[in-house]
Amino acid sequence: MTAAPGRPRAGLGPADWRNLDSAAVRGIVSAAGYIPFRRLARADIRATFGAGGGAGTRSVASYDQDTTTLGVEAARLVRRGGSDGGGVPAVDALWFATANPAYLDKTNAAAIHAALRLDTATPAFDFGGALRSGIGALRAALDGRGATLVVSSDMRTGLPTSPDESAGGDGAAAILVGDDSDGPLLAEYLGAASATEEFIDRWRTPGALRSKAWEERFGETKYGPLGERAWREALAAAGIEAGDVESVVATGLHARATRALARMLGVDATRVVDDLATTVGNTGTAHAGLLLASALELATPGQVIALVGLADGVDVLIFRATDAVVRRVPARSVQSQIDEGAPVAYGTFLSWRQMVELEPPRRPEPARVSAAAAGRSEDWKFGFVGSLDEHGTPQLPPVPGARRVPMADAPATIVTFTVDRLAYSPSPPIVFAVVDFDGGGRFPVELTDVDAEKVAIGDRVEMTFRRLSTADGIHNYFWKARPIPGASEGE
Repeated sequence: MTAAPGRPRAGLGPADWRNLDSAAVRGIVSAAGYIPFRRLARADIRATFGAGGGAGTRSVASYDQDTTTLGVEAARLVRRGGSDGGGVPAVDALWFATANPAYLDKTNAAAIHAALRLDTATPAFDFGGALRSGIGALRAALDGRGATLVVSSDMRTGLPTSPDESAGGDGAAAILVGDDSDGPLLAEYLGAASATEEFIDRWRTPGALRSKAWEERFGETKYGPLGERAWREALAAAGIEAGDVESVVATGLHARATRALARMLGVDATRVVDDLATTVGNTGTAHAGLLLASALELATPGQVIALVGLADGVDVLIFRATDAVVRRVPARSVQSQIDEGAPVAYGTFLSWRQMVELEPPRRPEPARVSAAAAGRSEDWKFGFVGSLDEHGTPQLPPVPGARRVPMADAPATIVTFTVDRLAYSPSPPIVFAVVDFDGGGRFPVELTDVDAEKVAIGDRVEMTFRRLSTADGIHNYFWKARPIPGASEGE
């Protein structure tokens, strides 16, 4: 049982501890979720195989995305979406959690660190391997000190027609944790509790494409008592009663146990936040952060939110929304990203997940990245930093010795493009474009999240961090351009 740092445990109500001068109040400075552009209609699974599927859609990461690139996009959104829409403070540490890392041994958080152009002195660490690492990293940051950016990401899949394939989803979340000296908090951290017990529920060996799960009724018998204990102790740590909780964010890959626990806790169904199962699917490691970000976008001042995560135990974190939530301007809300999604064919999904092997392009595959060359151009390759010429016009790539200018957040306009059906790509055709950035600078770039037939001169685009290729186990990360959602020609 843990009370928030700097405040007493149970016994004093929120009005009492706010008046204490002991320490700064800790909580959430900014939060954002990222949902990939593509959606798979679950009905397409049954139409293909005569089994599996279901209603609604699930989110699908593109062939050029992995958990690292998803995490970068969530982190970029959270840094642009403070309580007043004007950005967030400096980051003291970066923590990255995923059950599906792009690398083992190598720190995946380092690529996110480079893409965000964080200071070299800012540490970046992975919390990896387990579904619980997402909510665990968040709680550790809340119980700690400093401004910590917690990024969680996952890509869920399973064998064709399996429940994991249809119910899973891809996505990421980023939550900046700090105290009120870092700026206005969106939500104050009231307290938390965890209950842990070793039992076999869900597992996946390293290198396996799918996870396996034990019989559902067994998991229910374990999660129920653990959840009741964590809930009771979290309420005590927060100094509140169950009736004070107005919104419950409940998540776990054991759907049956998650639903049952909400009933066991006596939580009215109207207080349980939409888990996005019919539109996004369950994004595993990222889902707790994604749902919390979504709940904060809809929260009202004073609203108490309980985050309940089921994975190898139960974790309960309790927050109170502040007045800052009404002033907040999200860079891109979770709901808007759900609304902006576009379909992907089931066959394409299977090829992107390497469940089926298509005839490859008859062109040489890309060579592996040079570690030396990548190290010399980190600002350009990961941060998309250009330079300014003598007239103050951006130059891409940057000129050595010239003054640097960040370009990753600069929107651009397509001035010409071509559709290449011969160049090597895991998902042809490739659409190349020449774009002019607002404020100056022209650059040839590959487009992504586009349909080749719909691209037009004058389309507005923004930069996005992607994986160009993988060779010899080394991922070649760089930037592509994608259409700006909702932007029409000439805007």
